[in-house]
Amino acid sequence: MEARRTTSALRRTLSTAVLAGATFALAAGTAAAAQTGTGANAVDYARTGTGALVPVSTARPATPVHPEAITHPNLDFMGSTVASHEPSAAGARPSAALVSPATVPQLPGIDVSSFQGDINWSSIAVDLDFTYAKATEGTYYTNPDFTNQYNGPYDAGLIRGAYHFAIPDNSTGAAQADYFIAHGGGWSSDGKTLPGALDIEYNPYGAECYGLTQSSMVSWVHSFVNEYAAKEHVYPVIYTTTDWWTTCTGNSSAFGSTDPLWVANFSASGGGPLPAGWGYYTFWQYADSGSLPGDQDVFNGAKSQLEAIAKG
Repeated sequence: MEARRTTSALRRTLSTAVLAGATFALAAGTAAAAQTGTGANAVDYARTGTGALVPVSTARPATPVHPEAITHPNLDFMGSTVASHEPSAAGARPSAALVSPATVPQLPGIDVSSFQGDINWSSIAVDLDFTYAKATEGTYYTNPDFTNQYNGPYDAGLIRGAYHFAIPDNSTGAAQADYFIAHGGGWSSDGKTLPGALDIEYNPYGAECYGLTQSSMVSWVHSFVNEYAAKEHVYPVIYTTTDWWTTCTGNSSAFGSTDPLWVANFSASGGGPLPAGWGYYTFWQYADSGSLPGDQDVFNGAKSQLEAIAKG
């Protein structure tokens, strides 16, 4: 299909970067082999987005907690807050998609949530290579359609993953990572499961940075990322927009060496400007609607590279 064709220009671009998918798999073969020591002296290791096997930081920084009233977790999904906060994204919405899957020379995928409900995966699998489904939000919500949206792609032969919608002022990063893992967000080296993704974007309930300072937000992300990596032995993908990341983390470059980037940009080609620390994106959400259910995405690489992330 046209969406899977890679232009010569794209090949030249991709050849200059070491994509996360190329070397992401665990060299040890099992998660247990990526941990040494026992008890308080245990050292956890995880694969980074560049393929390095590194010790996971023991830091789980505490950040201010001041829970907001949660009224619509079923309506919160990847990119649900973008158009209302970024005028350029809102301007692109009437056309449904600035870029269609047929014109994006990378692997096509979608991300979905309870907003889509049950999906007939066998009817759309031919048009996709991967999917992500919302599993959780905060420490209080699980997607009622998760079984269909997570197991359905697997049964249809697709590579699938799960994501967590972060609410950083509601509880700590580590607590939300644990909740995510316990409710479908874990990773396994079965060749069909992608690392979990942290969806961190504008606050759907109040101040866009959740009342946290930039340094506190960076600490919150560290807490989530470190907890997930220690438990699953792979670093999670970080989904965000460059505008939010710049505003709420001070454009921190602290995660580019460990976590694959999933950038959301509905109005610029090629993913647009990226947050500090990342020289390329691993996933790009380029539209919030299209011919397929949910948001429209691409993976920045070859099918073999996507498979390498999932195999372990």
